[in-house]
This record gives sequence, C-alpha cells and structure tokens, in this order.
Amino acid sequence: MRITLPAATSSYLPLVLSLTAVYLIWGSTYFAIAIGLTGFPPFLMGGLRFVVAAALMFTLGRVNAQAWPTSLQWRNALVMGGLLLVLGNGLVNVAEQQVSSGVAAIAVASMPLWAGVFGWLRGHHLSRGEWLGLCVGFVGVLWLNAGSELRASTQGMLALIVAPIAWAFGSVWSRGRDLPAPFINAGAQMLCGGVLMLLLAALLGERMSEWPALRPTLAVAYLVVFGSVIAFSAYLWLLQHVRPALATSYAYINPPVAVLLGVLFLGEPLDPHALGAMVVILFGVVVITLARARTG
Repeated sequence: MRITLPAATSSYLPLVLSLTAVYLIWGSTYFAIAIGLTGFPPFLMGGLRFVVAAALMFTLGRVNAQAWPTSLQWRNALVMGGLLLVLGNGLVNVAEQQVSSGVAAIAVASMPLWAGVFGWLRGHHLSRGEWLGLCVGFVGVLWLNAGSELRASTQGMLALIVAPIAWAFGSVWSRGRDLPAPFINAGAQMLCGGVLMLLLAALLGERMSEWPALRPTLAVAYLVVFGSVIAFSAYLWLLQHVRPALATSYAYINPPVAVLLGVLFLGEPLDPHALGAMVVILFGVVVITLARARTG
C-alpha cells in the first residue's frame, strides 16, 4: 500500500489539518517536555524519543517506496541530527529542567532571526525589511535574556541561546545538500540524533533506577507520535504545497500556545517581562517572514 498525500488544490482540508498540527502540536511539545522531565533525564528522554520516532518514519518511507540513504546522505543526516536534534532539541530539554516551558518556547522563537544571520553570512542579501526584522527580534532576545527567570539560571540561559542558533545553522547548512526522500530523511536524522543523545546520556551518567510513572511516559509517547511523526510529516507536506512563509509561520504561533498551556496546566507564572519579550521577538519574526515573502 502506498500513502499518497492529497494535492492542496483539491481541498482545503489537508492545508487546515497540516497547519493545525504544526501550530498546536509543536506548540504543545514544550508542555509535554516539561512533563516528561519529571520522570526522564533530558538526553535519555530525547534519545528514546527520536530512536522510536525514526523507526516509525522509516516505516512510512518504505511504505512510500523511498530509497535508503547513501553513505553521503547518512553523513549529512549525522550532521543535521547533531545540530537540530542533539543541540537544538536536547538543549531545550536541559533548559526546561530550570526554566518554564513558556520561556523556553519564547527563546526558541528567535530561530528565524539566527537563520537570517547565517543566510546573510552565506551571501544572501537581506532587504531593508529583513534587516528591520532582525534588529527588532534581537532586541527582544536581549530583553528576554535579561529577565529574572533566565538570569537566575545560567545553564538554562546558555542552553536557550545555543539551541536556536544550532537549529538555525543546521537548517541553513542543509540547503543544497544531498538528502534522501522526506520520510527517510527525517528518519535518518532522528536515528542519528537519537543515538548521539543516548551516547551523551551515558557519558553524562544519566540513569533511571526504575521506569517512570504513567504521566511522564505518556508525555514521551506524545512527543514520539504527535511531535516527531504527525507534526513533522505535516510540516513536510506544507513545504511541498505552500509558500515557505506560510509553512514556517509556526515560529510565531508556537510560543503563545506553549505559554498558555504552561499557565493553565503547569501553573507557570505569567511573567510580564517574558510576555513583553515574546511580543517583540514575534514581531521581528513576522516582519522578516513578510519581507522574505515579498522578495520571493
């Protein structure tokens, strides 16, 4: 049986479902990470999540008759898995041990700003609108990192600075690289990143004396199925069927979702300082996204 994704022109339903997935599911992953960390160490949790998700993505890829990666593609997947998953996602896990899920989501929202900087360093000429978005966004980043919650946690602050930088650099580095078909590509990155996380967990001495309780276990299962498989597959569909500006618009929807879930279900404080920084960061991301859309 071959899974065929419907064309965007035939119905608005795939578009609506895909956007809903990346908006709400990826926004909720910060909440799920916070719950998962009550029973799992950060890198061990990430490693288990991505190794299991890789098996599911490989299954989807083979059902769709996608070829296995070549040796060069495996090398590229290893680099991307290290940057996007080990540093980009793993450091968010580390940070959420000390800071709220909402603050983590706000900090990661700066990723498109860093991507703009790396694109500029690779020769992409930025328009005035893109420069304006970068400047405004970085003011928000500075404001957030001057906040009380991050200032009180040096490890959390450093992790949330490096995480979006690594994700942005990995995303820019991947452009033009030899990569396999989408599902196999995602599976290869997840397998490489997951194995690296498990090795790092072993080196750091992360241990579990017993299997965690049901709540954190269900949270990790949610991250595997919904965060890594369903939402990522929806994102791949969006990249193939809509403009990049719309596909990447999750960057300014996820933080408010994460903040709201943290306040409602985890009792996280609604910090006016962090909310102000979020508004500034997201305004910068919106400006740079719209500027890119106008320039094609």
